[in-house]
Amino acid sequence: MSTRTPADARGWAARGTELFLAAAAPFGPAEYAAPSPLPGWTRAHLAAHLAANADALGNLVHWAATGTPTPMYASPAERLAGIERGRALPAAELTHWVRESAERLAAALDALTPEQWQAPVVTAQGRTVPAAELPWLRAREACVHAVDLAAGVTFADLPAGFLAALCEDVLAKRAPAFALRTPDGSVQWRPADDGGLPVVEAELPSLAAYLTNRQPIEGAPALGPWL
Repeated sequence: MSTRTPADARGWAARGTELFLAAAAPFGPAEYAAPSPLPGWTRAHLAAHLAANADALGNLVHWAATGTPTPMYASPAERLAGIERGRALPAAELTHWVRESAERLAAALDALTPEQWQAPVVTAQGRTVPAAELPWLRAREACVHAVDLAAGVTFADLPAGFLAALCEDVLAKRAPAFALRTPDGSVQWRPADDGGLPVVEAELPSLAAYLTNRQPIEGAPALGPWL
């Protein structure tokens, strides 16, 4: 499975942002108002969420750099209110926010010292993680939501290393009642005590789409929401 590093994750986050921005570049009000695959969200909601996520992770970078507790969001309600404000921005301003917030986060990460990369911070889900985990959190958001934009980007466009790391990450949380593998063996997972469980086999992009509940695999068990 994956042996991802913070440097890997930073590269994947940059690639996901690049794909998202390229897909959104021609968007005007009508394109942003179109529904996304995420229930109740338009593409504008998705873009505002991605931009706000970069700013929120920037709060955690500030926490790691200064030692001053700085939560990602003031509250769950404020997080949702920020997305609502953002999705109402003019199309060009919304796209600019996605780009500018990603650049600001990258610059803040660049400034961390080796000691600060190990500083503990608390995510919006209440998990305490070292700052070195923040690039991975951003990579997940940027890459998966580039697909969720439904503007031509698919899981097959994402880096293979990211997809393998994503499968590993999701499996650690889901612990499904089946084994899975890719035909080439790049991803293989089986519970410690499988008891002859069924095997789900598919190419890596399809497995990632399936495990994140973006696309079913024929014959495989249905999964609930992810993240």
